[in-house]
Amino acid sequence: MREKPPAPDAKSELTLAEQVGAKATRKLKARRHAISPVWFGLGMMGLVGWSVVVPTLLGAALGMWLDKHHPGAHSWTLALLVAGLVLGCVNAWHWIDKEDKAMGEEQKKQEEEDNEQ
Repeated sequence: MREKPPAPDAKSELTLAEQVGAKATRKLKARRHAISPVWFGLGMMGLVGWSVVVPTLLGAALGMWLDKHHPGAHSWTLALLVAGLVLGCVNAWHWIDKEDKAMGEEQKKQEEEDNEQ
């Protein structure tokens, strides 16, 4: 007794023209939404740089002001410079993590759309 092979699904068997059309549509969509990797990288470096530099400089400036007006045994400038640097690094890590998750979701969404077609 031979079993009949399962009938192919209409969705699983795409014609060559449908496959080519789907790939062309994906390429056009990618071109519309694409950002140059160079510009994206430079923008991300700028974002990370400023998110570290600004809190560090603000901490140093506040520390200098405190040292001038309330001198003590310890340097406020050094302490707040380090605190600003730590805060800036945490802030940069937050932005990078957020972008990484967004890129992962976009890639997952694209893969799901590819699998549907």
